[in-house]
Amino acid sequence: MKKVTGIGGILFKSKDPGAMNEWYKTHLGLETSPYGTSFEWRESEDPTKKGLTQWAPFAENTQYFEPSSKDFMINYRVENLEALVEELKKENVTILDEIETYDYGKFLHILDLEGNKIQLWEPIG
Repeated sequence: MKKVTGIGGILFKSKDPGAMNEWYKTHLGLETSPYGTSFEWRESEDPTKKGLTQWAPFAENTQYFEPSSKDFMINYRVENLEALVEELKKENVTILDEIETYDYGKFLHILDLEGNKIQLWEPIG
């Protein structure tokens, strides 16, 4: 079973997410919104399929990254999140929540060996 298929996003804490968005927009040309920006790309195995990688600053006092004390969280794209979760449970990986489904995909959070919170994302479509 293929597990991680790519990086879905880089999420990080910032003292002022709005200013950070503006800085990257002004100096590096990112087309930012209050949610950061998305980089669109094509899958190498099937160039008709598009993919996205999200870049997003969060408020430095966000609790979204907890229980990790780190200032970042990596989002990994995966295939078949339900099957992967069952495998991770058997491997005693710390699973923080239940799978949540939105119109753009399914999400789940886990902790790695050093307590970094990891977001797993199975894109829809």
